[in-house]
Amino acid sequence: MSAPLRLVAIVDDEEPVRKALCRLLRASGLNAEAFSSGQSFLDSIFARQPDCVILDLHMPGLSGLQVLQQIQSSRFKFPAIVITGHDEPQTHERCLSAGASAYLRKPLDGEVLLETIDRAVNGRALLEKGNSGLPR
Repeated sequence: MSAPLRLVAIVDDEEPVRKALCRLLRASGLNAEAFSSGQSFLDSIFARQPDCVILDLHMPGLSGLQVLQQIQSSRFKFPAIVITGHDEPQTHERCLSAGASAYLRKPLDGEVLLETIDRAVNGRALLEKGNSGLPR
């Protein structure tokens, strides 16, 4: 029996970005579920928790940083990758300090994103097994 596909949630208010990321992830053998707002994503995690989430930083309503902070303060623990088209050094540091696994600038390089997801998900699995020697 094969292992179930990893589920990656994509949270971005721009539909073309969501569609492109869904295509990339599905073509790479991952499950992808897209959300147009941070709140719709947060509402969904009680029913189905992803293995990883890709969060756009700048969205109407809850920002990616606010969603990240809510994830970190909840009982749900999964890696978050923040993406942005408006990079600022202070924001980069704030996201990593808030618990983001990675911070990537748009336009995204598909190969880099897939490698980042793989590292984030595998790092999470090792931490859950009690290997505290890994960096957070």
